[in-house]
Amino acid sequence: MPVKILTAGAIAALLQGIALPALADINVGAYLAARQARYQNDFDAAAQYYSQALIRDAANPVILESTAIAFMALGDIDRAVPVARQIEEQDLQSQVAFMALIAEDVAAGNHDAVIERIEGGQGVGQLADGLIMAWTELARGDVDAALALFDEVSEERGLKNFALYHKALALASVGDFEAAEAIFSGGEDDAPLQRTRRGTRAWAVTLSQLERNDEAIALLDDAFGPNADPEILALRAELESGLPVAFDMISGPKDGVAEVFFSIGQALLGDMGDDYTLLYARVAQYLNPDHVDAILMSAELLESLERYELATQTYKSVPRDHPSFTAAEMGRAEALRRADKMDAAIEVLEQLRDSHPELPMVHVAAADLYRQSEQYDKAVTAYDNAIDLLGEAQPGHWFVYYARAISHERQDEWPEAEADFRKALELNPEHPQVLNYLGYSLVEKQQKLDEALDMIERAVEAQPDSGYIVDSLGWVLYRLGRYDESIGHMERAAELMPVDPVVNDHLGDVLWAVGREIEAQFQWRRALSFVDKENPSPDVDPDRIRRKLEVGLDVVLQEEGSPPLEVADDGG
Repeated sequence: MPVKILTAGAIAALLQGIALPALADINVGAYLAARQARYQNDFDAAAQYYSQALIRDAANPVILESTAIAFMALGDIDRAVPVARQIEEQDLQSQVAFMALIAEDVAAGNHDAVIERIEGGQGVGQLADGLIMAWTELARGDVDAALALFDEVSEERGLKNFALYHKALALASVGDFEAAEAIFSGGEDDAPLQRTRRGTRAWAVTLSQLERNDEAIALLDDAFGPNADPEILALRAELESGLPVAFDMISGPKDGVAEVFFSIGQALLGDMGDDYTLLYARVAQYLNPDHVDAILMSAELLESLERYELATQTYKSVPRDHPSFTAAEMGRAEALRRADKMDAAIEVLEQLRDSHPELPMVHVAAADLYRQSEQYDKAVTAYDNAIDLLGEAQPGHWFVYYARAISHERQDEWPEAEADFRKALELNPEHPQVLNYLGYSLVEKQQKLDEALDMIERAVEAQPDSGYIVDSLGWVLYRLGRYDESIGHMERAAELMPVDPVVNDHLGDVLWAVGREIEAQFQWRRALSFVDKENPSPDVDPDRIRRKLEVGLDVVLQEEGSPPLEVADDGG
């Protein structure tokens, strides 16, 4: 499994801080608009408004810094550089500005300038600086100096594996695959180097260059198993040919520096702000436009920041012929879905399914969107295709059966739905979501109520703070006529999900059943107030709730031809 070599705290301690003077006189309107845009992670608007503010106050350090950040977040390093130069000319300490300037020098091959900048205290931070200098020495042709610098970084506490990974890449990039493999494998004394996805891929290709393809295949199988992503599967297929696979991860020192920024960004994921981590991914992209992992990282971070249009644009920049194109398109579809562009999301996945019909995950992704848009017939067909491609059912396939079961259930195809729910439980026994959905469905259909109660009790035991599942337990007890037992669970569900219309409606029914009619009417009114008029839940009927408020639950049950309320004997 991939591991992080450094915590965010350790990296933050090694990275240079940003120290800028206080805010001076500025164009207040543009500045406030820029601040609001930045708060919303609207980098396009922020860049526009900060640029306007600079027209009136070109020397303001806060605006300069913020403008550089906005441009870098957009991936527009070229426009960030002039702003960074203004910061530098004022002798201000700005990590972001120095990142942009170093990136420009690396891209232009200004190796002496990179070394001079870092040695002059204008680097990115201790961790990045040591690795950047090592790659730059390699670019200047001094291999010994580069290796010495990698070793120097490795002596820093907590940085050994991080630095050795880059040393191995550097050795492989100059053709010394034996030395690189010795680092990846750990040699005789040390454990193997970090098993990140990119590290494992680099190790496998290094083995291939040493004519050890069988070992490389075994390495990939051990690290990724049968469910590897398309890029790993493509590499495995190349290895199976028996021919050496070209080492193309790092084509030169510039790519090595890109890998430095990408590696730090990876280590920061989840521990530092996504907007800050995005800057590292963007610099990696700038230095190595073919770094697809950096592109995907940028897109995922933008999606996390709810900048869905930028995310879709970034996903779309992955070349169609790259093995990760499918992952990028699935990411683009998800970003479109989250932007409430469901039709566009479905179109992306339908095109991907047509171009890559052999990939089960594409059919699953399309099926999920059909299900979410309530096109259940299409969802079932897509899940059918995925299951056919998956072959013999494995534990990890439980969700596909579960999702297909929901799609069948929504079309009143209960025998098929129940079979799929039970198949999902066979593959993943005791999964609370499956237990709850199957148990609740059985309750609604007045079938196998004792089994349904047992399932839901097990689900509650597994997830006692899930409002939906606690609601199901209260509801099955209500259906069994055990109203006094039900009330506590229904009240607990309403505490967990106070604005859910289904839960409040259920609580109203149970309160009515125990004679608390005024409270029941209050809950039904609450349920009505929480109904989403534009996207109502299929599990709540506003007209039925209004009828209960008019005549009471007993009359509604009579009108529906349903059994009347009746307390169970013996509570059983």
